[in-house]
Amino acid sequence: ILFLFILVLINFGELNQMKNILIQIFIAFIATLFLVSCDNSKESNSSDSSTKSETVRWKMASTFPGNLNIIGEGGINFTKRLETVSGGNIKVKFFEPGALVPPLEIFDAVSTGAVDAGWSTAGYWAGKIPAVQFFTAIPFGPNATEFLAWYHEGGGKELWEEIYARHNLHPVQCVMISPESSGWFREEINSVEDLKGLKMRFFGLGAKVMDKVGVSTQLLAGGDIYPALELGTIDATEFAMPSIDIDLGFYQIAKHNYFPGWHQPASALELLINLDKWNALSETQKAQIEATCSESVVKGLAMAESRQPEALKKLQEKGVTLHRWPDETLEVLRNAWNEVVKEEAAKDEDFAKVWASLSSFRESYKVWKDLGFVD
Repeated sequence: ILFLFILVLINFGELNQMKNILIQIFIAFIATLFLVSCDNSKESNSSDSSTKSETVRWKMASTFPGNLNIIGEGGINFTKRLETVSGGNIKVKFFEPGALVPPLEIFDAVSTGAVDAGWSTAGYWAGKIPAVQFFTAIPFGPNATEFLAWYHEGGGKELWEEIYARHNLHPVQCVMISPESSGWFREEINSVEDLKGLKMRFFGLGAKVMDKVGVSTQLLAGGDIYPALELGTIDATEFAMPSIDIDLGFYQIAKHNYFPGWHQPASALELLINLDKWNALSETQKAQIEATCSESVVKGLAMAESRQPEALKKLQEKGVTLHRWPDETLEVLRNAWNEVVKEEAAKDEDFAKVWASLSSFRESYKVWKDLGFVD
């Protein structure tokens, strides 16, 4: 319309100055339309790109079967909850143990990017990185609340992430459970001497303590324990807390279950993520994963604490005798642990660094623990 108006003015012989002004206005108008069109195109492309980057579809290999009380169940719950929290922008598919990789090979698979993520616990990687055992459980160590305090506010989280980053991994604490039982035995154990020579499945730093007192330990994934116990490959085992152990059927072979869980006063599970995949996420997506895991920690503790009384009752009904270690036995085990931690710290710099951080925090925390809590 503007162009036609200019032509009319030209045809009627308007002044040259007016013609020039109107022609300049027309050119500016056309240029503005062009720039707006380009900006809209860029915004549209940017929006499309942003939408694509927000869509995450991961495969997650699990060490624990999805139907296993709390620790496998927690993995299934996490994936469902994360999809809801992210509005469907993050979908993580849970794969049963062995479906993608063997349970104890998840670390390498996620590190290389062969698998996007893993649902496991750091203690399984002790042979690769001794220091990460602290991020699962510590013999004679903190309970759940103290563990969480050190992890979130005492430097534990930062140390864990620093160590894993060297292996192209990013860890997120994603479940925590209550104390475990410390062993299933065919025969009653009356003294430390009775432990010597036993072949026993044992996990984490506690295994080194048991080795110190004469037990021959080996690490087995959860699904491999019952067959080994049944065949006599091992004489005894520990795995988790009563509500989990009962699902695995240990009571059918070993009728003596011992407490307390000195080796794992509290235990944490990890969401293990390939670092490249983690870094590719937006800050919002990272926050959604971390928030969902924090909620999962709370849920895991609630499930663990609420389910043990009924599980203990069922075990007794099935003929299991529940024992508490004598103070003298616990003292021997504690002394063995003090030897183990000194030896391991002397051999590994990261181990020493994490132990120093935890020890310093616990020393400071002890004042509050002694004053604020009832024994």
